[in-house]
Amino acid sequence: MRIISLNANGIRSAGTKGVFEWLRKQNADVVCLQETKSQENQLTDAKFRPDGHHCFYRDASSKKGYSGVAIYAKREPDEVRTELGWEPFDSEGRYIEARFGNLSVVSLYVPSGSSGDERQQFKFKVMEWITPIFDQWLHSGRDYVICGDWNIVHTKNDIKNWSSNQKNSGCLPEERAWLDLLFKERGWVDSFRALKPDAVEYTWWSNRGQARANNVGWRIDYQVITPGLQKRLKSCSIYRDERFSDHAPYLVDYVD
Repeated sequence: MRIISLNANGIRSAGTKGVFEWLRKQNADVVCLQETKSQENQLTDAKFRPDGHHCFYRDASSKKGYSGVAIYAKREPDEVRTELGWEPFDSEGRYIEARFGNLSVVSLYVPSGSSGDERQQFKFKVMEWITPIFDQWLHSGRDYVICGDWNIVHTKNDIKNWSSNQKNSGCLPEERAWLDLLFKERGWVDSFRALKPDAVEYTWWSNRGQARANNVGWRIDYQVITPGLQKRLKSCSIYRDERFSDHAPYLVDYVD
């Protein structure tokens, strides 16, 4: 089973850069997209519903051309959910979940706080509010793969410039402590670190300067899984050969 996660930074823009041609070659079972930046009625072209996939979008209703998540699945899900029950979060189109038997695959887009204190405070509120939901998922007896742009690095190996970013959103001590809580105390598993404990690889680069060319990046895109899935991890990779967005696709192969 192959699952791919990608922040598209505008699905229509990524489409012009060849992302759908690339996806067709990957033979993924599930594709999770974040930051689609579109309303579904703008995605009438057939390429936005790739052949052989069931496609589901959750757009932002609070602001057009903003946020948005999607899931493409080879197999038709038993159920698709698009709300977690808090309107300020749900209206921004940041969550969609597809259920296949006992497996849930989630496309999640955690807010960024880089635009200013107001959004950083919203990010903190989301982190606090969603933690009990994660706890419920963890103890539900279901297997979960939470794909997405979490907008937080976890360790020094996840960011090029560790020291100079300690006061910047995405690398704040409080944010990293939250990931410690999820991974070390609650028991959620970072699939990348489970497979590559010491690797230094990134999934996002600023569009400023030559960040991508110089590999001045951050690893903020994850597939976070319930502990029972760890034994099914086979391999993972971050695809950098083509540039579809300021993020790179993160691929994980699981043993069926």
